[in-house]
Amino acid sequence: MTSPPDTLTAKPETGRREQAKAERRDKIVRAARDLIRETGDMNLSMRMIAKRAEVSVATFYNLFGSKRAVVMAVLEDERDFLQKYQKLKVSNAIDRIFEAHKLAYGYFVQDPDFYRPLWRALLDASSKDETGLVSAERQAQTRAAWIALLTQAQDEGYIRADIELPLLERTLSYLAGGALLSWTVENLRTEDLMPSVGLGYATLLSGSATPKGARHLEPRIAEYRGMLSQVH
Repeated sequence: MTSPPDTLTAKPETGRREQAKAERRDKIVRAARDLIRETGDMNLSMRMIAKRAEVSVATFYNLFGSKRAVVMAVLEDERDFLQKYQKLKVSNAIDRIFEAHKLAYGYFVQDPDFYRPLWRALLDASSKDETGLVSAERQAQTRAAWIALLTQAQDEGYIRADIELPLLERTLSYLAGGALLSWTVENLRTEDLMPSVGLGYATLLSGSATPKGARHLEPRIAEYRGMLSQVH
């Protein structure tokens, strides 16, 4: 028994359509990324992005639906942080915190023209348009990841048992947010960003550390102080 002709050709045709759709999506994401780098501006019109990607505005809407969706796709496409984070080889929770810090801030240092405008949008929780990317869900995910790291450090005996980890996480978050805000408005140089936040983390954690934790944090403090002294 033979299959009808339309059944024989359905899968290849569907595959070609999906491939073409993926290619158009990638073109739009690349166009948005390039325009952000070139202009330093997140306030890009859909028409501008579509023109750079050489697709119609209708195609833009069909594939993404909104400018915010493209911005989120650009962010997720650029950030392969999770995969790299899972491959980190560390021997203790303190090292994991600071290696994750270096990995995350390495993106900003390597490509500031792209990440500065993205972080302006990420830090703008009151945005009236679709470029404000801070959401309750995103904040909750970030907090949960940090508390998990701190819990591991506490369980391994690096942070004192009496320390309230949610309060410690919130303080670390305020420090990082202040540094990133200063960086996005160019009051903090790119070469100072990673060591400044790292020194702040290490100093804050030292106040909550056990003697064992303090011994692990002292080299981190010395490392970041040295980095900051070299760039001034």
